[in-house]
Amino acid sequence: MFALMTDSTSDLTPQAARQYGIHVQPLTVQLGGRSFLDWEEIDPDAVYDHLRRGGHAESAPAPAAALAARYRQLLETHEQVVSVHLSSDLSETVEHARAAAASLPDPSRVIVVDSRLATAPLAEVVLAAAEARARGQSAAEMEAVIHATRQEMLAEFSVATLAYLRRSGRLSRAAELVGNVLNVRPVLHFDNGRFGVLRRTREDQTAQSMLDDLRRKYGSEPVIAAIAHAGRDPARISQLHAQLKRSGLNIRQGRIFLLGPAIGVHVGPGTYGVLARPFHG
Repeated sequence: MFALMTDSTSDLTPQAARQYGIHVQPLTVQLGGRSFLDWEEIDPDAVYDHLRRGGHAESAPAPAAALAARYRQLLETHEQVVSVHLSSDLSETVEHARAAAASLPDPSRVIVVDSRLATAPLAEVVLAAAEARARGQSAAEMEAVIHATRQEMLAEFSVATLAYLRRSGRLSRAAELVGNVLNVRPVLHFDNGRFGVLRRTREDQTAQSMLDDLRRKYGSEPVIAAIAHAGRDPARISQLHAQLKRSGLNIRQGRIFLLGPAIGVHVGPGTYGVLARPFHG
């Protein structure tokens, strides 16, 4: 049996990680002149509150030394490690993971996968890998499983402002200016490893627009569906949950993700999204 590992930008709760046997390596969040381990030493709402007050925050990749130490520990009890991380276009974590694997006596025992995703979509490909492992698939087959899940999945997000993505180098200034006018919210997706703008919608129509896309893609096909949101906002979660139930999707499993600190510094408060992927039973 192989060990399955990801990083904290998957925004998997500790309970979910334990349930599926997934190991999580934290990134670092830098806020107020201090550094914190993502999720472990800082709460997401602390980041969002800081940003709302006009504060600045950054994230830093998981260090190669920490990843190497984790690999050595896991290889004491597993033949191999499959290590799935956020997009290399968003962080150097994948590069550090590859360097960590290369430092081991037998680098072939660690398979590093660049998911080309982050947050809830990253979690879903890792969960798909855990499901495949439970079915008896090998470590060598995991890249194909992750790629297929990424291709099958549809995930869309909306941000209150594109300013945070622009500041972190994820979007151009021109895109921000176009998006922040006339109560219009941009709908984003992962475009070859980066955040891309799909379209712009009226603020009061954004969630329904994203759900309509899911319904067009999957029809009556059984799916796993999820809501992702920035900050603990019961009213927003309740609204999205109600809209998801009315969407007409054939939902066999549902999940809710809280966007964590390392993701939050880049997308900002007010971000939310929906995703779905086929349910294979």
